[in-house]
Amino acid sequence: QVQLVESGGGLVQTGGSLRLSCAASGRTLSSYAMGWFRQAPGKEREFVTGISSVGDRTYYADSVKGRFTISKDNAKNTVYLQMNSLTPEDTAVYYCAAARRLYSIVVLITASEYEYWGQGTQVTVSS
Repeated sequence: QVQLVESGGGLVQTGGSLRLSCAASGRTLSSYAMGWFRQAPGKEREFVTGISSVGDRTYYADSVKGRFTISKDNAKNTVYLQMNSLTPEDTAVYYCAAARRLYSIVVLITASEYEYWGQGTQVTVSS
């Protein structure tokens, strides 16, 4: 079992940056594949980016590639999402997710593959 708590969301102007954090408790992140998803009002939850439990393999949705970066600090049991060049289309609730994958280099990109979810943090990008 792992519990996830997101932080770092807020209001930012177009072109600005934010860094989201996902603090995990329960087990070391080396046993979990991690991901970030987002959901805007009236829309389905969509994949943003993911990172493997070992080896730091990553994958990004086309909409954020080149602007967002996922990283992980295993010693701190924390996953980060650095978001640059933000636009109003990035406005959404951002969720951190975890799936138990012991010593795996696989990146998971579908919501159904993740077992644990944080409560979400609101990101609003103004015009």
